[in-house]
Amino acid sequence: MPSYTRYVALGDSQTEGLWDGNDETGLRGWADRLSEHLAVANPGMTYANLAVRGLRARQIRETQLDAAIALKPDIATVLAGMNDAMRPSYDADAVTADLEAMFVGLTAAGATVATLTFPDIGRIAPLAKPLRARVEDLNERIRSTAARHGVVVVESTAHDVTTDPRIWSTDRLHASPLGHARIAAAMAHALELPGSDDSWTHPLVPLEPLPRLERAVIEAKWAAGFLGPWLVRRLRGQSSGDGREAKRPQLLPVEVS
Repeated sequence: MPSYTRYVALGDSQTEGLWDGNDETGLRGWADRLSEHLAVANPGMTYANLAVRGLRARQIRETQLDAAIALKPDIATVLAGMNDAMRPSYDADAVTADLEAMFVGLTAAGATVATLTFPDIGRIAPLAKPLRARVEDLNERIRSTAARHGVVVVESTAHDVTTDPRIWSTDRLHASPLGHARIAAAMAHALELPGSDDSWTHPLVPLEPLPRLERAVIEAKWAAGFLGPWLVRRLRGQSSGDGREAKRPQLLPVEVS
């Protein structure tokens, strides 16, 4: 197995760790959790997280790629594209080009690079079903681009657990703490880290199905509490990442809990 000494994470809110902790007490997230997996097998490893919420693929490429390469990572993760896919102005070819630029830049710098495909958004949020075909196409582009450059891909779409509501936060856009733990375990498994296995794919204990009326009420509350405000920000040209900086821009030692 390769020895890793410097891990750098690039991405948006999912990689930053939203809904796994909070801005007051600190965010953890799957990338922090993966760094702990890596540090167990690689004592003394350091880790930087350049992710900032709300960024699109082009913004991640422009603000994080050069900074990541400067840190000389031997392992890096890249998650990007979902913020693009959710917007009317989505340009699939442009997102693919940005992903490819990041994959090329990091692998050329000597890093092992890993990414993932996105789960079925229509099963997570029924009101988002119109985006299903777009996300499926994005996943195909991620797979083919990663294959061209030897990038490791975690396949989320093949496992029903990835759309279980318990691994998603109440906004249905970000993973819950359990979800972040599953993503970290999936990455560790794909990278063949010692002690990793496919347990991240195992289903949770089944939930009792909700009555139709109760499901409708839940959907209405989600639309009012999360979808509506998100749309308002888009119309105003605002981003949740406006004015924010990376939470961990420099390589620092990893404390294994």
